[in-house]
Amino acid sequence: METKLLVKKLDVWDKSIILKYNGFGGTSLTILLKIISFLGRETLWMLLMVFYLFIYYDSFLFSNISAIFLVGVLIIAPIKKLIDRDRPFEALNNIEVLEREPTSRSFPSWHSYNIVSQGLFFVLLLNSPMMVIIAAILMIFVSFSRIQLGVHYPTDVICGAFIGIFGFLMARIFLAPLLNSIVIFFEQFNIGNIYKHAINPLLFENIFYLMLVIGLLIIIIYLVIYKWIMELYHKLKKV
Repeated sequence: METKLLVKKLDVWDKSIILKYNGFGGTSLTILLKIISFLGRETLWMLLMVFYLFIYYDSFLFSNISAIFLVGVLIIAPIKKLIDRDRPFEALNNIEVLEREPTSRSFPSWHSYNIVSQGLFFVLLLNSPMMVIIAAILMIFVSFSRIQLGVHYPTDVICGAFIGIFGFLMARIFLAPLLNSIVIFFEQFNIGNIYKHAINPLLFENIFYLMLVIGLLIIIIYLVIYKWIMELYHKLKKV
């Protein structure tokens, strides 16, 4: 009984907060938050994985960013399917969606997970008080953007942030060291030189290598815009 009452209170609080802050600050703040929100998108981190493996080789950065991302996939995706929570704009009539409508479920927030987990990694990497402040500000703004843009409830982003902390710890302690060891192991099988911490000259010397990198980037971009393309196609078809 107490659990049901708590869930009901959380639901009421969730709805009151998003109704209050959806569209908060007007057009200028909305544009700013849409830009900042990109830091939480999976697209950015997938592009960085390709960058640090094929363009500017750094096994440590590649392994850690990839490990954190993979932990997120293994945790966030099943929870979204299990909880199956409607997005605010699907459940509430007065919500204005200020970006392209997401098609995945609402709980928890991928953006919050990404910005918190990856942000913690860069705080640890750079080990600077200024970086702590910058990361904290970005975590708050990215998480708030999901509420302001009308695509997440507060509990979505709060839980996404806590899962981000857990995901960061699991990746750093277990998965990242393992992945880094595997990457380093395969370095010995590379035909030619390994270009570490430098733009890979193969991009300019080997057309097949360049095509591979371009192909991977195209796949990532395609995965991002595929749903948008299909939505546009169906709209044009109706016309």
